[in-house]
Amino acid sequence: MQQIIFAELPETVQKLINQVQKTGETLTIIQNGVPFAIISPIQKKSLIETLSTLEPLDEDLADVDEGLLPLDEFKRRKLD
Repeated sequence: MQQIIFAELPETVQKLINQVQKTGETLTIIQNGVPFAIISPIQKKSLIETLSTLEPLDEDLADVDEGLLPLDEFKRRKLD
């Protein structure tokens, strides 16, 4: 698939794409009465949707708390 930098597009096309991005509606390009291309905004997934597609890890992770005192052994000091 070819790609082009947005700034390299003619100004008229940039305005049309900005409208598609702003409204979220698709733009159908017609030639001789026949649709031949559609410009559509990409629907970004939310972080939750993206994370839900990840495979679970099958490896054990290092215990980063190893050797540290438990939290209940710390006493908070008042800052003066």
